Amino acid sequence: MFGSRFARDLIQKLYGDIYKTMPRRKFLIGAIGAVLVLIVTGLWDGISKILGFRHTLTNPSEDPDENQETSTTVLREVMFYQKLDKKKVQCTTCFRTCIEAPGGRGFCRVRENIDGRYYSLVYAKPSAVHIDPIEKEPQLHMLPGTKILCFGTVGCNFRCRHCHNWHLSQASPGDLETYDLPPERAVETARQKKIPTISFTYNEPTAFYEYVYDIAVLAKEKGLRILWHSNGGMNPEPLRRLLKHTDAVTIDLKGFTKKAYQNSSAVIEPVLRTLEIIKQEGKWLEIVNLVIPTINDDPKDIRRMCEWIKENIDLETPLHFSRFFPNYKLTHLAPTPIEVLESAREIAMDVGLHYVTVGNVPGHEYNSTFCPKCKERLIHRIHFQVLKNDVANGRCRFCGHKIPGIWGSD
Repeated sequence: MFGSRFARDLIQKLYGDIYKTMPRRKFLIGAIGAVLVLIVTGLWDGISKILGFRHTLTNPSEDPDENQETSTTVLREVMFYQKLDKKKVQCTTCFRTCIEAPGGRGFCRVRENIDGRYYSLVYAKPSAVHIDPIEKEPQLHMLPGTKILCFGTVGCNFRCRHCHNWHLSQASPGDLETYDLPPERAVETARQKKIPTISFTYNEPTAFYEYVYDIAVLAKEKGLRILWHSNGGMNPEPLRRLLKHTDAVTIDLKGFTKKAYQNSSAVIEPVLRTLEIIKQEGKWLEIVNLVIPTINDDPKDIRRMCEWIKENIDLETPLHFSRFFPNYKLTHLAPTPIEVLESAREIAMDVGLHYVTVGNVPGHEYNSTFCPKCKERLIHRIHFQVLKNDVANGRCRFCGHKIPGIWGSD
């Protein structure tokens, strides 16, 4: 009884009287979803630790390096920029190509022109270090049921009004506590904890590119996997350089209209280019579309997006439609109706995409992956938990159909 009253009160506080119009079954799914999403987004860190959804390295000196005594400042010169006249610099890491005079910082807030040279201010200074399930990225065709060691810093080259990690992405150096965690210790932490994959997430990896790159190079030398979750705004040269040391990428495709990208103070063209380059380079790719009411939920636009994926990427790249919950500057919007997500999935399947899931709706049938040939459920998931995996040696256990992904022996 307490749980029911608690869930009802939570939904009412979050969404006013919306819950009163929900059928009982949809209400229960929504209530559970709301609680889990709050846990995932870090608003209930204490509860999430108790429930075991996430392990957080909360004390910078506690886990990565027990003997660490004092904080150190490491300035790493930016890998991709040009020197201009009068000690100005132009960054070429992302599509914005910021030009900064001495003392100026880029749009991402984390790179600064210091006397005519451009430096990263967050190198080896993550503000978030967590152990998560790989399904959280989401990466659903990569080592199902395994853990990832995740790193994030402050800063981002987007300004998403819906961002659930806004406390990281929209912060600047000095706003939050950090770890002193150079690449060598980051890699060694993963090895000590027997975690097969390092992931760069929470905020945009482009913002801490040099840290990502140096860890990736070392991690691959030690036999670890590298995964990163990006908004896709990286420029081609740094992108191709990083992909040489990358196993898989998750890209957020914010929508397929100018309006959808205005919501993030960005443009879509660099993102589409990034998707094509990742595919050209032969790296495993999964795409996420967070469906936001009134922003990017028009069925015609969703169909155009799916058709573009079919024509320019392929039919076998997983596409995840994820449920929006009110956050940051879009708290006035309601959560995405589950029916809208289901409709989006139907559109994608009708276009011909093979692997389409529904996310942020714990317990939904299409949290799971199904074989496109025999239609049997291949990987049974509830939210981030894998209950059963029927992919054997990269093939459907029921009909033998080859299933693309990274399954452990690749």
